[in-house]
Amino acid sequence: MELGLHIADFTWDGGDPEIGGRLADTARHAEASGISRITVMDHYWQLGGAIGPPENAMPEAYTTLGFLAAHTERVLLHTLVTGVVYHPPGVLAKQISTLDTLSGGRAGLGLGAAWYEEEARGLGLPFPPVAERFDRLEETLRICLGMWSGEEGSFEGEHYRLERMLDNPRGPSEPHPYLLIGGMGEKRTLRLVARYADACNLFGGPEVPHKLDVLKRHCEDVGRDYAEVEKTATISFDAGSGRDDLVKRVLELRGAGITAVYAFGQGFSDPRAAVDHLASILPEVADA
Repeated sequence: MELGLHIADFTWDGGDPEIGGRLADTARHAEASGISRITVMDHYWQLGGAIGPPENAMPEAYTTLGFLAAHTERVLLHTLVTGVVYHPPGVLAKQISTLDTLSGGRAGLGLGAAWYEEEARGLGLPFPPVAERFDRLEETLRICLGMWSGEEGSFEGEHYRLERMLDNPRGPSEPHPYLLIGGMGEKRTLRLVARYADACNLFGGPEVPHKLDVLKRHCEDVGRDYAEVEKTATISFDAGSGRDDLVKRVLELRGAGITAVYAFGQGFSDPRAAVDHLASILPEVADA
């Protein structure tokens, strides 16, 4: 079982002027503590609800990942996840290749169909109906995989047209950067995982065993080895979360078939404290 630190809340002591220093320190501390992955949301506004209002600090994801690459040496870096309508797919493939090159092969792409309509409308981003977003998601997956393979041909889809899929430098990851699809949808999301992705990401909870059964059926349908797909999940914790309870939740996910958990701390004014809370359970879950 691997543990990843998902950084979703940047309202730390010191406010906006301290974000850079605290983020660098937190990433180094997480890596030294045995955390193997660090992820950020690809959002421009905070999500609202329990994490905080849209007005709270939310650094742009790929600038942040480049910054994190410069302050770490081993951890896998990617978004959890990028909404497909937020970046033109050819540019997105290039962003990941660049991050992979500069980080020494530690870049991944987390991708989903997007959901935050208020944010998209607020910033003038396209936000088509859900069926079209899923069509765009599949075309984006095909474009990214094509560009990462060194293919330089054209792409003609319903929504995207690329005359030359040139991508140089490609980065050292083989056969391509880690590709994860986030979401729980049984008809399209998990089928796209089976067809294209290295990993799925689910919300940790009681539905996980059922969702993995659905994924397994999709793998059988498309002729994919289910064992090839990494199964990951996302959970949250706060300063009041008991250590034993956190261990229990992670081991329950392990028992369901999850092999990597991305956890994000809520309500921590010092992000180091969130790292310490999460890393404290590593001795009990790492070898489980």
